Formats: sequence, structure tokens, C-alpha cells
Amino acid sequence: MARQKKRFFGDNNLQLNEIEPLTHNQYLAFESDRHLVLYGSAGTGKSFISLYLAFDDILKGHFNKLVIVRSAVPTRDLGFLPGTEKDKIKVYELPYHDICNELFSRGDAYEILKSKMIVDFMTTSFIRGLTFNDTFVVVDECQNLSFHELDSIITRIGENCRIVFCGDFKQSDLKTNGMKDFTEILSSMNCFDLIEFEVKDIVRSDFVKEYLTKKEALGK
Repeated sequence: MARQKKRFFGDNNLQLNEIEPLTHNQYLAFESDRHLVLYGSAGTGKSFISLYLAFDDILKGHFNKLVIVRSAVPTRDLGFLPGTEKDKIKVYELPYHDICNELFSRGDAYEILKSKMIVDFMTTSFIRGLTFNDTFVVVDECQNLSFHELDSIITRIGENCRIVFCGDFKQSDLKTNGMKDFTEILSSMNCFDLIEFEVKDIVRSDFVKEYLTKKEALGK
């Protein structure tokens, strides 16, 4: 895809690549100025788009920072990994390292953004009692959240915020999650756009697209 550089966070000459939507549903996400629920097939760029929209809005002066909230399901398994709790949580930040590396075309982008307190990462275990103001919030892997956890996150939203929920409801690690009841509430609100990404929206690779197409066709 064509990319045009623009300066971002000048101290470190950090530049955000200009990203264009590749599918119709990506286009709908780009055009929305409301809160979002992006759900559907893996490999459709939901997390990638969400972070890009966040950085673009911050660049435009709409918000001061990005907070990424990750599913609490991995957090419940942190004890099985070696190292301190901080070391264990780092494992779940890796996807966002990769996304930032691609968005800014440099390997230290995520670390720079965190050091400048423009990006913050947390699990749902640490969200109670917080209030977000002037913040773009991305809730990733939301299919692994209970209704109580989703309710806890959305009630943290204060003044001048935008929130995006991302997930593939078919890949939940929970026997039951809270997304059905939660999205029913959000869809009745006038400030949310719910966008379903389908197999045709897969951009990760032709291999993944073919696999999921066959999987869907066989009803697996």
C-alpha cells in the first residue's frame, strides 16, 4: 500500500506512516468519527487499524495518549510464566511492538512512545478505580472478557475520550463471554459504530485468507 511520511513527536523524529484502507470495512472504520466495535475474522487488521486511528487522532491534537487494554484471560495464567509480573505482562505487549514498528518504520517506536507516556498498556486486572480523560482507548481481544470486565472498562471513560473494542467473537478463550449482551447495549447507543470484518477483509496473507475461507465453507 502507498505510504506517505509525516512528522510525529518531533523530539525523536518519530514519523507515522500514512495508511490507506484496503477493504470496504476498513474504509468504514477509517471514516467513522464515533466509538467503534471492530469484530470478525482474524487477520483483517482490526488491531492495526485501531492503533493507527489512535496515533492519527493524537497527531491531530484530539487526544493526549493511547491506552491499550488487553484481555484478562492471559493475566489469569501469568503465574505459569517465569519472571516478575512486569516481565510476564510484556509477553502480551509484543503484538503492539510489532504494529508500532510497522506504523513508524523503526524498531524502537513502541519503547519511545511508552517512555514519553503517549502509550500505556494494562490488563483488566489493573483498571478498577481509574478514570481516562483526553485518551484514546483500545480494548483488544475483547472476546475474552466477561460482561463484568467490559462494564468495568467502559465505565472508566471520562471527558474527551474515544474507545475502540476489537475482537474475533469466534475465537474466545472463555466458555461464555460478555460480548453478546454488551454489544446489544452499545448498538442501542447513538455514539457507536459496529463493523463486522469478514473473510473477504483478510489482509494478513493470502494463505490465511484461503485457510479461513475453507474453514468457513466446511463449517468448522
